[in-house]
Amino acid sequence: MKQLSFSLLLVLIVLVGGCTMAPKYVQPEGSVPQEWPEGPAYPDSVAALDLASAPEMTPQEFFRDSRLQGVLELALANNLDLRLAALNVEKVQAYYKIKRANLYPTVYAAGTETRHRTPADLSFTGSAMTVEEYNVDVGTASWEIDLFGRVRSEKNQAWEQYLASEAGRRGVQLSLVAAVGQSYMALAASREQLQLVNATLESQQTFYDLIEKQYKVGLATKLDLRRVQAQVNLAQRNVAAYTQLAAQDENALNLLAGMQVPSELLPENLSDVTPPQEVDPGLSSLVLLGRPDIMAAEHQLKAANAYIGVARAAFFPRISLTAMVGTASASLSGLFSSGSDSWTFSPSIGLPIFDARTHAALKVSQVDQQIVLTQYQKAIQSAFREVADALAVKGTIDQQVAAQESLVAAMEETYDLAVARYKKGIDDFLSVSVAQRSLYGAQQGLVGLRMARIANQVQLYAVLGGGSGVSD
Repeated sequence: MKQLSFSLLLVLIVLVGGCTMAPKYVQPEGSVPQEWPEGPAYPDSVAALDLASAPEMTPQEFFRDSRLQGVLELALANNLDLRLAALNVEKVQAYYKIKRANLYPTVYAAGTETRHRTPADLSFTGSAMTVEEYNVDVGTASWEIDLFGRVRSEKNQAWEQYLASEAGRRGVQLSLVAAVGQSYMALAASREQLQLVNATLESQQTFYDLIEKQYKVGLATKLDLRRVQAQVNLAQRNVAAYTQLAAQDENALNLLAGMQVPSELLPENLSDVTPPQEVDPGLSSLVLLGRPDIMAAEHQLKAANAYIGVARAAFFPRISLTAMVGTASASLSGLFSSGSDSWTFSPSIGLPIFDARTHAALKVSQVDQQIVLTQYQKAIQSAFREVADALAVKGTIDQQVAAQESLVAAMEETYDLAVARYKKGIDDFLSVSVAQRSLYGAQQGLVGLRMARIANQVQLYAVLGGGSGVSD
C-alpha cells in the first residue's frame, strides 16, 4: 500500500507539468510608423550609418570626457534611486520563487507527544485511565495538484513581473546616466555664463571708472555716468544670479552622484568639456522595442495575459493532497519498533458550483489585460515622439549655433565700433550701452545653444535605449 501511495504521488507530480489556461501571447503590432520622420527638420540618417548604435554603446563609450566618466561611476555606485530599483528587483525575484515553489509539495517532519486522561464514567473500562501517544511523521500537507494550470499561471505572472522589474531597473539606470550627463553639462554652462558675466562686469567697471573721471572734469554728462552705472549694477546682479545657479547645479549633480563630487571632476566651463559621441538612430523605429521602459511594459502585458489563466482556472476543481508516513506508539521507546509504522493519504477536491465572483474576476482580468495593452502601445507612441523630437533638434541645432556664432561676431564688431566712436566724440555713451547689451545677450544665447546641442545628444542616446543592448 505504501508503494502504491508513493507511485501515485510521482504520477501526480508529473501531471503538474501540464499546460496553463492562459491565452497564447502574441506580440501586438506596432502603433507607430516603422521609419523615422523625414523633412527639413530631420537629419539625413543615411549619412550617419557609420556611427555607433545607441543600444550597443555603453555610457562610458558615449561620454568621452574622462571627468564626466568619473562622476558617472560615482552615481552608478551611490545613487539611492538606482539602489531602490535594485532592491525592488530582489523583492520581486523572491516573490517569483515563492510562486514557483507552490508547484511542488512542501515536505516537512513533525514529532508530537499527546497525553490525556479519561475519567471513569467516560472510560470503556469503567476506570479512569491516562493515554499516551507518540508520533513522528514526514509528509506534505494541502499541496495543490495543478491540473488546470492555476498555480503555473501564477508562477508565469510572477516571472513576467520580475522581468518587468529588471527592465525597470535598467530604465532607472539609463535615466540616471542621462540625468548625470545633462546635469554635468548644465553646471558647465552655468560656470561659463558666470565667467562671461564676470568679464562683462569687469568691462563695465572699467568704463564706469573712465566716465566718472571724465564727469569730474566736465568731459562727460551725468546721464552717461548713470547709464554706465546701470550697466554695472545689472552685471553685478547677474554675477550673483549665476553664482547661485552654478551652486544649485552642483548640488543637483551631488544628489545624482549620491555624494559630494570631488572638485577635480567638475568642469571649468562648457568649452572645457569633451562632447559626447554621436549616435546613429538607425533606419527603423523597431529599435524602440529594446528600450527598457518598453520592455517593462511588454512584460507587464505578458503578466496580465498569464493572470487570465488564473481567472479561468477558478471555474475548475481544485485538487489538493495531504500525505504522511511515519511511526506511532504508546511509548517513546516503541516509536521505532517493528510494526509501529503509520501512514495517511488524504486527497481532497473542491468543485465550484455557484460563485458569481469567478465570472467577475475573469472579466476583471480580461479588462486589465486590455488596459496594460493600451499602456504598452502608448509607451511606444511616447517613445517614438521623444526620438522624433530629439531628431528634430539634431537636424536644426547646428544651423542655430552657426547663426548665433555669426551674430556674436557681428555684435562684437558693433561693440568695438561703438566704443571707438564714443572715444572720438562722434556718438554718446548710449550707443555703447546698447551695443554692450546686445553683445552680452548674443553671447548668452550662444552658450545656451551649445548647451542645448550637447543636452540633445544625451537625450537622443537615452530615448534610443542607450546601453540596453549591452549587458551590465
